[in-house]
Amino acid sequence: MFKINDRITWVGKIDWDLKKFHGEEYSTHRGSSYNSYLIEDEKTALIDTVWQPFDEEFITNLKKVIDLKKIDYIIANHAEVDHSGGLPELMKEIPGTPIYCTANGIKSLKGHYHQDWNFIQVKTGDTLDLGEGKLIFIEAPMLHWPDNMFEYYTKDEILFSNDAFGQHYASEFMYNDLVDQAELYQEALKYYANILTPFSPLVSKKIHEVLGFNVPVDMICPAHGVIWRENPTQIVEKYLEWADNYQEHQVTVIYDTMWDATKKMAEAITEGIKSVDPTLNIKLYNVGTADKNDVISEVFKAKLVVAGSSTINKGILSAMASTLEIMKGLNFKNKKAAGFGSYGWSGESPKLMKKALEDCGFDVLEEGLGVLWKPDENALKLCRDYGTQLANKL
Repeated sequence: MFKINDRITWVGKIDWDLKKFHGEEYSTHRGSSYNSYLIEDEKTALIDTVWQPFDEEFITNLKKVIDLKKIDYIIANHAEVDHSGGLPELMKEIPGTPIYCTANGIKSLKGHYHQDWNFIQVKTGDTLDLGEGKLIFIEAPMLHWPDNMFEYYTKDEILFSNDAFGQHYASEFMYNDLVDQAELYQEALKYYANILTPFSPLVSKKIHEVLGFNVPVDMICPAHGVIWRENPTQIVEKYLEWADNYQEHQVTVIYDTMWDATKKMAEAITEGIKSVDPTLNIKLYNVGTADKNDVISEVFKAKLVVAGSSTINKGILSAMASTLEIMKGLNFKNKKAAGFGSYGWSGESPKLMKKALEDCGFDVLEEGLGVLWKPDENALKLCRDYGTQLANKL
């Protein structure tokens, strides 16, 4: 717990041990935090809670800050259990306390907890008067669930943004100006790439809507990771950049391999690409061993994605199939692609890779390169030439 200012206290939980999120879907190498905020104005509002495993600790610590019966309002920005998991224990203590959330929030919270609490539905533009300041509610559907919303606290010019502008990043510093900037932006980009990419048009629309309010923002308080207090809108500017069919001067080569034949192809293709443009940042990943979310972050940054797999049972290897399925769901835009693969007998993988990359929405540049057995020097030359052809089409 710590004081943000005279009225607002952070009452969340830093989770240093967290390594996976959304089940097994998202890697959290640097842990995370579940940010809950207590506003003590003339009236008192609690914004979000914590993940359920920490509910008792949350209640115990919250009691050290305030008599729970003095909490006038609870704000549930998002029903996912990493935000709302403390509600059941909290409502045992203060039943009847109104819970402010969107219409979809009410549906989701009832679906999670099967409780008919005192829900108050809000929509964009509704306000809650706390005394010296007001909370202005802003619906933010699909950032990243249908029920998400923000609040703007007028007294301190703070935007409580829930999942938007957050990171899975544990730090005792808890402010953007105090942490390692490379780590911060690596985690912020990873969060956007893996979670928010499919909703980029909605991200841009919502940000422009909020900017249209023409209100000053002194601080952005997300639900995960650090609070943005130094130049807080820098992350807003990054979101607008990331939402605009983002790419860097980068090529990302991904492959899965059985006996290193496809690996050797990937390395030779990379050599060919580099020979054309040494300034290209080329990233090479074996998706069978690499962290899938880190790979997706590098796909997000790429202007060209080159993907290859060995052939197995007339198909492709499972790690590559899984990666392609994730990429398809994320609906990346403004990216070129090409496929390749090795085989010993039936040789379907190059064609399957081409079709899968098209299904991902990429602009596929070539038919796909296939190599029989382990590539010899002639085959490696074909791979280098293939890389050269791809680089010349960027």
